[in-house]
Amino acid sequence: MEDKKIKKVVRDAYAKVASQGRSSHKPTEQEDSCCSSVSSCCGDVDFAGDISKKIGYTEEDIKAVPEGANLGLGCGNPVALASLREGETVLDLGSGAGFDCFLAANEVGESGKIIGVDMTPEMVEKAQENAKRGNYQNIEFRLGDIENLPVEDNSVDVILSNCVINLSPDKKKVFKEAFRVLKPGGRLMISDIVLLKELPDFIKKSVEAYVGCISGAVLKDEYIEAIEGAGFAEVEIADETSYPNEYIDHDPTAKEIIGKFNISLEKVKKIAGSITSIKVNGIKPNL
Repeated sequence: MEDKKIKKVVRDAYAKVASQGRSSHKPTEQEDSCCSSVSSCCGDVDFAGDISKKIGYTEEDIKAVPEGANLGLGCGNPVALASLREGETVLDLGSGAGFDCFLAANEVGESGKIIGVDMTPEMVEKAQENAKRGNYQNIEFRLGDIENLPVEDNSVDVILSNCVINLSPDKKKVFKEAFRVLKPGGRLMISDIVLLKELPDFIKKSVEAYVGCISGAVLKDEYIEAIEGAGFAEVEIADETSYPNEYIDHDPTAKEIIGKFNISLEKVKKIAGSITSIKVNGIKPNL
């Protein structure tokens, strides 16, 4: 798919999620959820909360944000590993309805600042409404592309992202932009989906699989090399979780792929074995 088509498909799918205020994710028993087929929109507020608990958020986290901020989108809890400090400026790439931004705002306090960037107007509008409802004064949501961030050079202490960069057709550019806007000594903390081996061509070309965070993912080594290639140092994987095959039966993306390509459940489970969720961090060296 062409880059412009990819972005339009992703934007349209997440606009639908924002307008319905629902999660499309499946419940799991490990930190393995991702942005599965967002077009299905089959969950609700309670469902989103259940998903979030499975991927690393606590009940306290869920209750600490405005209602409607948690859509159950993600594959981990980057805020929990970011070691945020009072007064820091934090940037969230692909901020959605603002869930991680609100959690980060609670960590950095009134002296800190949170910037959320998302390319979907409906998500930005929803996040702004949530911030107003929660009376957050230190959060700003900006409409923009994570490959061309509307953020000044050397202005951010910490960058977070949760299952979003895999949706970008130019991941190298995303990491270069992240490096540009971070202050020297600034930190990167990302939860994302990567591959252990290449996917079949028919999956790579699938719109459903792309929106479901599958066909847009790259090999784990390639992902790490893109971060290091942007200039980051001390890049390491803090955690890694494979997708459990027993949950394929309930995965909306898997069901769409089975129906569209008329392939067996067993083949889909084999493909799922190529997918893993990682939490990776890095530092912009002091110059």
